[in-house]
Amino acid sequence: MPTAPLLVEAFSQKHIPEMLDWFSNLEALVQWGGPGLSFPLEAAQLEAMLAETTAVEPARSMFAGLVDGKLAGHAQVALDWQNGVGRLSRVAINPRMRGRGLARPFLREVTERFFADPAFERLELNVYTFNEAAIRTYRSLGFREEGVRRSSAKVGDVRWDTAIYGLLRNECN
Repeated sequence: MPTAPLLVEAFSQKHIPEMLDWFSNLEALVQWGGPGLSFPLEAAQLEAMLAETTAVEPARSMFAGLVDGKLAGHAQVALDWQNGVGRLSRVAINPRMRGRGLARPFLREVTERFFADPAFERLELNVYTFNEAAIRTYRSLGFREEGVRRSSAKVGDVRWDTAIYGLLRNECN
């Protein structure tokens, strides 16, 4: 369990500098953010994501997990308002704070906040199949594996498989 209380708030401009050194190589960045980002992570990439959070029906929500005022976790939910579906993505725990049991309570709060909006019925996510720690966390929150997209991402000369998980409103733990 976390040694200090975990607080969750909207990710904002003030959190960006704390996050820029979380991903030490291209593989770590792609594992977090997908193949569309460039290494190293720069403030402009996060600022572009933040710009999508401001509309009346935003394209995404972004969350910051804080411990003792320091950025401990980050997560995003891409929002499909027409179909009532969110895609949990870009989940990371600060490398200096891993192993403290922060991921599960952080993601539980993110999930609860997502489902607090009655417009949404389903939360889904993609996770690379080798990311066993993340998969254990998602399963502990009630997410169910729905399939695997084989060889779906190319990182350097290596291909990665992506598992698809989903959670419906009535399945929340």
